[in-house]
Amino acid sequence: MAKLASKVYGEALFQIAVEENRTDEMMEEISAVSKALEENTELQLLMEHPKVIREEKVHLLENCFKGRVSNDVTGFLAVVVSKGRFKELPAIFDYLTARIKEYKKIGVVTVTSAAELREDQKKKIQEKLLATTGYKALEITWNVDACLIGGLVIRIGDRVVDSSLKYKLEQLTSQLMKISLEEGKEGERAS
Repeated sequence: MAKLASKVYGEALFQIAVEENRTDEMMEEISAVSKALEENTELQLLMEHPKVIREEKVHLLENCFKGRVSNDVTGFLAVVVSKGRFKELPAIFDYLTARIKEYKKIGVVTVTSAAELREDQKKKIQEKLLATTGYKALEITWNVDACLIGGLVIRIGDRVVDSSLKYKLEQLTSQLMKISLEEGKEGERAS
């Protein structure tokens, strides 16, 4: 249910951002709100406390953010809190951020290699990804995992391209096991 709520609320805020041509500003504002909430644990505790009534929570948030972020974001926060969805704000903001990046054709990519890549290698990978994905820009996180032995694992959203030696060896092992099992069955039939 929480995932559905984050999508519904996030999509509503996304539509406002697009209609008002404020996607960049909206991302900055939700980032600032997220940071403020993360850093102020007392505020979070108050917002999540069951004995503090929703109207007081809304008033508290409005006092904290009015004039610091747009009226759209302040009003949005008031709606989310008045509906009892404060705990879902991080998921809502994550959805909104992903949606805006998708809208702006910014790909979020994780590249994992067996060893640290040189800058020229990273640049080639980035150019190849831009040429093949249709994104205008990429936010790439570079990771190292020696268990891969060699090759790369590239994750873009829910798509994964695994060209690692570890994966290839696992595939080869699986194929050999199938062949071994099939030969074993044929040998039993011949007996």
